[in-house]
Amino acid sequence: MSTSGVANRNTAVAELNNLPTNVTTTPVGTRIPTVIVDDAHLIYRVYGAGTGGAASPVAALKRIVTRQPQRPTLREVHAVKGVSFTAYRGEAIGLIGSNGSGKSTLLRAIAGLMPTNRGAIYTQGQPSLLGVNAALLGDLSGERNVALGCLAMGMTPDEVKKVTPEILAFSGINDRDDFASLPMRTYSSGMQARLRFSISAAKKHDVLLIDEALATGDTRFRRRSEQRIRQLRADAGTVFLVSHSISSIRDTCERSIWLESGTIRMDGPTSEVTKAYEQYMVSR
Repeated sequence: MSTSGVANRNTAVAELNNLPTNVTTTPVGTRIPTVIVDDAHLIYRVYGAGTGGAASPVAALKRIVTRQPQRPTLREVHAVKGVSFTAYRGEAIGLIGSNGSGKSTLLRAIAGLMPTNRGAIYTQGQPSLLGVNAALLGDLSGERNVALGCLAMGMTPDEVKKVTPEILAFSGINDRDDFASLPMRTYSSGMQARLRFSISAAKKHDVLLIDEALATGDTRFRRRSEQRIRQLRADAGTVFLVSHSISSIRDTCERSIWLESGTIRMDGPTSEVTKAYEQYMVSR
């Protein structure tokens, strides 16, 4: 899977200070924009081995016997289609939608990890993406991963030394044993996800993108995570949360954007958007 070859034409994220003249950044009231998504289109190229009968076991055996090469197929997936919105400092925005609606793809584009094929995305500061698939070094201890993660976020060694005990305590990985000294590969998926969130949430972010991080962990950790997101908002950051847990969205976000089939179906107060989304899912 890779991005479209149009990548050289548009970068995924641009600074708000370099906006073209046709895009306005005038704050609404006292609100300061942190992310502007302007008619963004995101397309994946998926390479496969063929479809239908060409991929059947009989056809595969025939190719082996006759030594015919297998012709790969190329399929484009238009994951996000002309999405536009503005996020403001101090907002926590939930992204909801059924599987394959483009939520995680949109987060990756805001984080600058993939380019827009058409349109543009502008951000104030550097967005930080936290997802359940974020890379951790399995052969290193949890404590060592905390240090590396904090250094990668720009903290000084003295700051890392100060916040490491707080991060480990927040994650709860030492509640039952001294797991911080053990290699990350010995952790459960829930422990790894809790540690990722704890590392990322230890720093104030201009824009924090969270992909399903709150879906992992017990009720007590989810409450701590939701409280930490509220603290990040109070520090003038902007938070995006992708989650299938509507209760987490309601508890954390005042605004929600409902994506369906790559387009925005609704954008507004969380109570109204989640109610409409739940009715839609029941009627499907």
